[in-house]
Formats: sequence, C-alpha cells, structure tokens
Amino acid sequence: MIPIKFGASVAALTLAFIGTAALGQAAGQPQQLQAITLSAGMHNIRAQVALTPEQRQIGLMHRREMPTNEGMLFVFEEPQPQCFWMRNTLLPLSIAFVADDGSIVNLADMQPMNEASHCSAKPVRYALEMNQGWFAKRGIKAGMKLGGAPFAK
Repeated sequence: MIPIKFGASVAALTLAFIGTAALGQAAGQPQQLQAITLSAGMHNIRAQVALTPEQRQIGLMHRREMPTNEGMLFVFEEPQPQCFWMRNTLLPLSIAFVADDGSIVNLADMQPMNEASHCSAKPVRYALEMNQGWFAKRGIKAGMKLGGAPFAK
C-alpha cells in the first residue's frame, strides 16, 4: 500500500495511485482501488479512493454487494458543483457531498440503474458513496464532519 499524503496536490495523489489503481479493467467488472480509512463520529469507513476521471466515471458500477462499512471517496481537483448518477450501478447508494474541511454539505439517496442527477448544494472537492441508508442509520447529517487524511489541515 502506498502511503497517501493528502496535503499534497490532487495531481501528486493521482500519480501515487496510478501504479496501484485498476485502470483499464475488463468491461463490466467492478474496479478495485486503493483504500483509506475515514471516520464519521465513532464509525470507521474503509473508502476506496477514485482520483482520476476514469476512476470517478466508473465509481461503484457493476458491484453486486458492498460490505457495510465500505464505500468510495471521489476526489476532484478543485471545488465545483458535483453531480452523480447511477448508470450501471446495481446497488442503492447514499452520497455525502463533502467540503475540504470534512463537513458534510448535503446527502442524497440514489436508486440503482437510474440516470437522475444528485448534486452538491455548493461547490465541493469530495463525495463519499456508501450503501443506501448508512448515514441515516448512524444519525449522520449535513453539517457533521468526516475525519481522515483528506480533511486534515
């Protein structure tokens, strides 16, 4: 596993991950990306990190299941309004749009195999997808903070 320094630029992070990321995987197969540990209150999350445009586009597509405390953190180069849809995504997911300091800006539930857009309420650099209901079951709401390397200043 490559140690990740989130104080570095996204470009440097992307270069660090390219050697271990599942780029160019077989069509229709879930990608497996390097993972980091995040926290949401007392809950730990194992989040695969999608850094490149290709990794972000594939996201959690083609997965038939995902362990309870696992998800995917999408990292963008700069804060912008971010929108997600669920094309070729078989699992119902919840998404948290996250500011640079780890604050959850807004949450949305997304239905499988659906092209409806779910967007951040303001510009963000991060989005965290988890199994649908994961945030609600733990009382995690907009305004709360996630912890972990990407959000450490």
